[in-house]
Amino acid sequence: MSARAAVLETRDGAFEMRDITVDDPRPDEVLVRMVATGICATDAHVRARRIATPLPVVLGHEGAGVVERVGAAVTAVRPGDHVVLSYHSCGVCPPCVAAHPAYCDRVWDANFAGARLDGTNGLHAADGADGVAPRGHFFGQSSFATYALAHRRNTVKVPADLPLEVLAPLGCGFQTGAGAVLTALGVTRGSSFAVFGTGAVGLAAVMAARIAGAATIIAVEVEQARLDLARELGATHVVDAGRVDDLTGALRAVVPRGTDFALDTSGRTQNLTAGVDALAPMGRFGFVAFHDGADAMVDASRLAVGQSLHGIIQGDAVPALLINELIALHRDGRFPVDRLTSHYNFADIDTAFDDVASGAVLKAVLRFPTPA
Repeated sequence: MSARAAVLETRDGAFEMRDITVDDPRPDEVLVRMVATGICATDAHVRARRIATPLPVVLGHEGAGVVERVGAAVTAVRPGDHVVLSYHSCGVCPPCVAAHPAYCDRVWDANFAGARLDGTNGLHAADGADGVAPRGHFFGQSSFATYALAHRRNTVKVPADLPLEVLAPLGCGFQTGAGAVLTALGVTRGSSFAVFGTGAVGLAAVMAARIAGAATIIAVEVEQARLDLARELGATHVVDAGRVDDLTGALRAVVPRGTDFALDTSGRTQNLTAGVDALAPMGRFGFVAFHDGADAMVDASRLAVGQSLHGIIQGDAVPALLINELIALHRDGRFPVDRLTSHYNFADIDTAFDDVASGAVLKAVLRFPTPA
């Protein structure tokens, strides 16, 4: 299949639009015509070389589209089905078998190596085109292209009556925020919950905390517009971290005994420190973001009263289950992710990345041209 792809050639470089060819699907693979794909912080991390995925590469891991072809062993979807693509996993290691595929023993190879798990690459330079063939299979999809070669494990059939440009980010960012609350941390009815950072992941967590029935939901952010939106989406309290000298004190002013659950989506060391210090006895602190620097450390003595730290990948979600659960909640008006997205033409991918980096938009979604 011929395809048009946005190829990352160099660190922090502009995306190069290139013609490529994509392999026909193997027995366990699915070829998807892309309709939309979200832009996620992980794509930006690879672009900045914070994650060492080989270059050149076709990134993109919040894809949504229509099934074009399926391999002989694929039974869950068929041509014409609408699908959302998510992260990939091996399916046979202990975490995968125990329904925790986000913690797959081969998570790096499956998502970041730029190849299939057997080391092969299904993307090639177009006939007669100059340049090295780009690496593919990023998160088992590489959805910054008009066609993506996915695997049956990371392809989720979704209802055909909802816009794919709304559903696309469910494959990673929104799944991560909601899953962190509903699955990984298990936020309980009547509990207190704080989220640090109200980007797309943090606001998904706010909505999920309201769905879970948390009595107190505190959003911590430095941008007033995002705090206002967090209130509209379910936060009972907001804290402008740029206007308080003692963030722990500000949290305990809301919940004197401390928060039962907290989630950091920001990667800021001060939020890690304040969030741990503001935990209630037996409180749980989850984090889904990088924490850089030697000072991103927690003294174990500060967790002496049954508190715990919990690293979270992809919300500990089984995508085929959580994505459709979130779609049902969206239909009911309880998970209005369409309020968080801004749309761009695929050709404007560099502008979309710039707008995300500047904070001008919460979640950028690329829309692909309709085939003639």
